[in-house]
Amino acid sequence: MNKSSKGRTVRLTVAQAVVTYLSRQYSVADGRRRRLVPAALGIFGHGNVAGLGQALDQLSDALPFIQGRNEQALVHMAAGFAKATRRHATLAVTASVGPGAMNLVTGAALATVNRLPVVLLPGDTYATRRQGPVLQQLQHPVEADASVNDAFRPVSRFFDRISRPEALLTALPAAMRVLTDPAQTGAVVLSLPQDVQSHAYDWPADLFAEREWVIRRPVPDTEEIDAVVQLLAAAEKPLIIAGGGVIYSGATRELEALAATAGIPVAETFAGKGAVQQRAWWQLGGIGLEGTPATNDLAREADLVLTVGSRLTDFATASQSLFQNPDVRFASVNVDVQDAGRLGATGIVADAKRVLAALTRAVEDAQIRSPSAWQDQVRERNERWLAERAAALDPDTEFDKSTVPADSDVVTGTDAVLTQGQIIGLLQEHAQHGDTIIAAAGGPPGDLQKVWDATDGRYCHLEFGFSCMGYEIPAGIGVRLAFPDRRKRVVSFIGDGTFLMAPSELLTAAQEGLPVTVVIPENHGYQVIHRLQMLRSGREFGNEFRYRDSSLNLADRQAAPKQPRLEGDYLRVDLLEIARGLGARAIRATTAAEVRGALAETRDHDGPVVLVIPAIPHADLPPAGAWWDVAPAEVFEQEAIAQLRAEYEAGLTSQRWFG
Repeated sequence: MNKSSKGRTVRLTVAQAVVTYLSRQYSVADGRRRRLVPAALGIFGHGNVAGLGQALDQLSDALPFIQGRNEQALVHMAAGFAKATRRHATLAVTASVGPGAMNLVTGAALATVNRLPVVLLPGDTYATRRQGPVLQQLQHPVEADASVNDAFRPVSRFFDRISRPEALLTALPAAMRVLTDPAQTGAVVLSLPQDVQSHAYDWPADLFAEREWVIRRPVPDTEEIDAVVQLLAAAEKPLIIAGGGVIYSGATRELEALAATAGIPVAETFAGKGAVQQRAWWQLGGIGLEGTPATNDLAREADLVLTVGSRLTDFATASQSLFQNPDVRFASVNVDVQDAGRLGATGIVADAKRVLAALTRAVEDAQIRSPSAWQDQVRERNERWLAERAAALDPDTEFDKSTVPADSDVVTGTDAVLTQGQIIGLLQEHAQHGDTIIAAAGGPPGDLQKVWDATDGRYCHLEFGFSCMGYEIPAGIGVRLAFPDRRKRVVSFIGDGTFLMAPSELLTAAQEGLPVTVVIPENHGYQVIHRLQMLRSGREFGNEFRYRDSSLNLADRQAAPKQPRLEGDYLRVDLLEIARGLGARAIRATTAAEVRGALAETRDHDGPVVLVIPAIPHADLPPAGAWWDVAPAEVFEQEAIAQLRAEYEAGLTSQRWFG
């Protein structure tokens, strides 16, 4: 840095100012101070290499740079890092102008939907316009100042286009405030025109002083606490639903204390998986569409539902059909006032850790405890489910293939002997304290939500707010960067469909020497959507990985009035060779013994590992017993849809409005 003649100023380019500023920001939570943005990720192109590329090179000791393969995956990496650090830190991601920037948009939406902080620094077209139109520039016929980066606006929590250097003086602090606000965090986007990145400016030296951003814990209002305590006192069948806010707040102990003190069973959303860390009679597991049948049976009877740190999507509420007690009432704890009022709840707008501690003190003082009959019912129903779960996960019991559809290829089409549930059972058996399993789309997150035991530090990292295919491998890298202790295993559990969509960040893991394990239950298709398709149309179409019987003829409709369909044999795909080609150690394991051996021998491998395990298609875990509002066609030719439509319309009668 060179001081100018104007006094306490520092002359830097815009890009150098951004990098320097980010390298000196800290978050403070519960007395712990840590770098808010400890590294940058990116891929360089003409829109960022001369600006941000030069700055990251010059300042690489202050803000290390990690090279990636796909910009979308790099945002997922940052989101995984943010979730693993309980939103106390994140990573910055830079991309070039045009398609590089657009590749960030899906990741931005995922981060914003899941309330995960990420910093995105996409290149933008020239602010000076002397060169225009330039390569990859959008020429809007009406809005001459529009660029493709305007697509970030609806999927970001903060967006600013830095058309002048001095705009950073307000934009950078505003961006940090959003990143560290538990109620408002999400994707922060600073759109950087490629010429402006290289412009110099005399910055106030104070801008680059180290700064601390406190992760606030809003204190609950005593009147709001009292109102919820009154509801708890009157409840005969109370239920707590724990969301991601419990984990981000570090409120697990307080949640467990309230549940034990008041005798209230606790269910978990996808984001809240692992919010309870001890095994107890009141620990239920997942709720809703992919929850346990026991949890959903109890939820139907609950007369008070206390939600903590969740926005209650339709998966958790079974499209507003789950809570059937005619007298059910709702209470909610959330830092976001909008989420605190969901379903007409009596809300407490404050930090989960502080609220749960206050509620526990209040129920102790008032000697509030749920009726013994409700507790007995919870124990009995949960014990029945645990026996059913154990049978479904047992990898040493031969699966009864007669339980799958008669037209399935489970016998002739694959060499699989294990179900996906049994594969999860093997992973559960192998999991140790401090390990993390990650899933995001398709069957894996739903199955983990239903059956994974996330107690005792066997962390379960589920991204299901956006259910984004391609999240799992880069998120695993992000988790590994956050947890460098290599004795703890990081497992990305993904279907073959997701793996084939986005395996490229395996090379990044190999490049960085990061031990991340990818487990692929190979079931030859997008099988969870195949299941939904069968439930809503009664016939498979376009979801399994099959050859077309013969070639399409798209040129002459008269010569080919009936086109061949994707109804041949399963595709022959060598997932091992793909993984090996990207730098991973790859193993195919078919039997339970082979899977156990592969997991044991690769636990200490110093780099990415891919385990491909054939999974019996169409062999599902026990159903959750929940309804979902996905409508079959009202006009159809397939006969099977008539009954499915009638069943759907009957299900509509179970939906309720709460307000």
